[in-house]
Amino acid sequence: MKIYTKTGDKGETSFTCGERVKKNDCRIEAYGTLDELNAVIGTTIAFSQHAFINDVLNQVQHDIFTMCAELAAYTNTIKPERIPQIKAKHVEDIEKIIDKVEAALPKQKSFILPGGTQLGALLHLCRTVTRRAERTIITLSEKIELNPELLMYINRISDMFHVLSRLANNEANQKEQQPIYKYFDKK
Repeated sequence: MKIYTKTGDKGETSFTCGERVKKNDCRIEAYGTLDELNAVIGTTIAFSQHAFINDVLNQVQHDIFTMCAELAAYTNTIKPERIPQIKAKHVEDIEKIIDKVEAALPKQKSFILPGGTQLGALLHLCRTVTRRAERTIITLSEKIELNPELLMYINRISDMFHVLSRLANNEANQKEQQPIYKYFDKK
């Protein structure tokens, strides 16, 4: 099978069901941003030597493929039970990870600057790309009815990336920096 099909040369692509749409369709934007997130996660794994974080990120990569499959196949002609879907269990798994990591960290008392170690900074990048993906999915949800667990999952992994970045920085003894609000008078 060739990588190029020439069927997208005029700015269109196909969904799983065969429906043709413009490449700027909001569904394409949503799973395109998820694809970008998956690539950023893969980059993070490539630079990380943290076994626990890498295992978590690898599972999230698989879950993102599930999300993309769900969004690509979402039509009135395909029954939801016939496509991979994000389930409540996916959300619960992420919540357990967040709870486990938060229990090992000092309590966060304010906003923190993204950055720190290389791994911490990459996890913050994952968090921000996740938030952008979430915005595209919310835009899509205003046009078609989506699986509510999908929206919950994307929101949870944003939080997960935040606590994982804190974990990476904390384990490397990297002090968290709070933002300095210059010229702000607290009167």
